[in-house]
Parts: sequence; C-alpha cells; structure tokens
Amino acid sequence: MKKKIGIVFLCIFSLSCSSDLDFNQVNDLKLEPVVVTNLATFDVQAHQFVDGGVEQTVSGDLMDFDVFKESFFDENLTRADFFFEYNNTINRGFRINIFFVDANNAAIYTIPFNIPAYSGTQNLVTKTEIFQNVKLDLLKKTSKVAFVVTLLPGPALSENSLGSLKLRSSATLYFVVE
Repeated sequence: MKKKIGIVFLCIFSLSCSSDLDFNQVNDLKLEPVVVTNLATFDVQAHQFVDGGVEQTVSGDLMDFDVFKESFFDENLTRADFFFEYNNTINRGFRINIFFVDANNAAIYTIPFNIPAYSGTQNLVTKTEIFQNVKLDLLKKTSKVAFVVTLLPGPALSENSLGSLKLRSSATLYFVVE
C-alpha cells in the first residue's frame, strides 16, 4: 500500500507545469520605498533665554546637513515631506525661521513660523513643508540648516521664568530606485 501511495505522489509531482524563466525581468524592477525619520528636536526652557540677567531676544543654531553628499539620496529622492510641531508654554510669542543654507553659506530656502504666546491652553503650531520639483532641487543643494529664534515683545523673562519652547520634527522621504 505504501508503495502505491508513493508511486501516486511521484506521478503527481512529475507532471507539474513549468515555463521558461525570464531573468531580464529584473531590468524592469522599480522600487519605491518610503522612509520616515526624525529630523530635529529641542526643548528650550524659558530661563535659557536669559543670560547673566539679560534677556536674549535672538538665538539660534547652525547644523551640518550633508545628506545629499550621498549619491543615493541625490539620484533617487523624488519627494520629501518635513513635519514640524512647536509647543510653546512660555508667556511670550516667537518668530522662528529655519534657513536652508548652501555650500557658499547663502540661504536658499526659508520656512517661517509664528508661535503665539502661551495663554493657559495647549499651544501647538504644526506645519508640513513638501519638497518636490524645484523645491526639492533647492533642498538637495542644502549643506547646513540654521534655526533662528526671535523672542517677540511681551512680559520680561527672568532666570525664574517658567515654561518651554519645544520642537519635534520628522521627514517622510519618497524614493524611486530603478
């Protein structure tokens, strides 16, 4: 009996269909991955806008942004969505500019934000900046990013002031790899 079952299985598996394999199909392969990553974060306490008892109305930071030195990004990135969320719990408003700077230290693109003063309720400011076509070409020329925070007029801050200005941001990157 075992011999008959074995012969039946052998016959079934030997009668399978097959076709010629076309390895040239790999030339038509097109991958479109999407990657989500963190960009920048900060949490600046209100008292950090005061230095030696003097309110600092403008502060900032300049960071290297050399992502596009990698040819993969430069050649395959088709779109980038940058998401920003600011949460202000300081009783002062802010003007924030994010400058994208090229290799010659020239600002080539700016994202402005107006952050209202905290008034006792949640104070979130969000924005999504989409880079495609010409804007994406500018982004690809970026070698540094500068954050410039300007304190707007309002009640004076001291080394005992409460609250903070928080940023969290992310990037969604769209690629086409052929």
